[in-house]
Amino acid sequence: MIGTLIVALDLDTRAEAEMLIERLGDRVDFYKIGYQLFYGGDGLNLGKAVLKAGKRVFFDLKLLDIDNTVEKGVAAIAATGATMLTVHAYPKAMRAATKAASGSDLMVLGVTVLTSMDDTDLAEAGYARDAAGLVALRAQQAKDAGIDGVICSPKEAEMVRNIVGPRLAIVTPGIRPAGSALADQKRVMGPRAALEAGATHLVVGRPITAAPDPAEAAAEILRQMAGEHRVA
Repeated sequence: MIGTLIVALDLDTRAEAEMLIERLGDRVDFYKIGYQLFYGGDGLNLGKAVLKAGKRVFFDLKLLDIDNTVEKGVAAIAATGATMLTVHAYPKAMRAATKAASGSDLMVLGVTVLTSMDDTDLAEAGYARDAAGLVALRAQQAKDAGIDGVICSPKEAEMVRNIVGPRLAIVTPGIRPAGSALADQKRVMGPRAALEAGATHLVVGRPITAAPDPAEAAAEILRQMAGEHRVA
């Protein structure tokens, strides 16, 4: 499986994001817009422009609220023509999101456990389960809720695939090519290994956005995803 690369536009301004998109050109056609750009850099309108240009957009907003609020938020994003949207993988939120996205092309993804968290972090937050146990629980709940996919660490992708079956998308952040800094990520894996574990979409931010040559960095990750090696 080759899988799909999603570049995270974790940048401060729309201008920076547009410059990066231009530099990446036809190599990348799928972009993630999260809190940083959505709230501070006109990310909603940027997303609409990217969609209008024929590319795909993943709004990573991790919605979690009362059912009505989640439904209204999901419906608003679905109306943009976005490809993906995240909600936290709580059963009521996932059911509300699925209801709101019905009839649209929007894929709703449930966030299981953030890749910046490990067992110690979860214990501090009051969870009795370890990371793998909580991911497993939420993956099953996501399947039961009928949503389109889950967000999980590549470390749990194989386990999650066994739980959710072949239909659901498994979208994995925490992708770090060989030699990349971990930064604040704790449960990481290389591109090809993540796909072999069961991931369908890989989200990559800083290894591309902070690279001296983002286009070449993206091309190298795509080569690794395909199981190819750079020719010296």
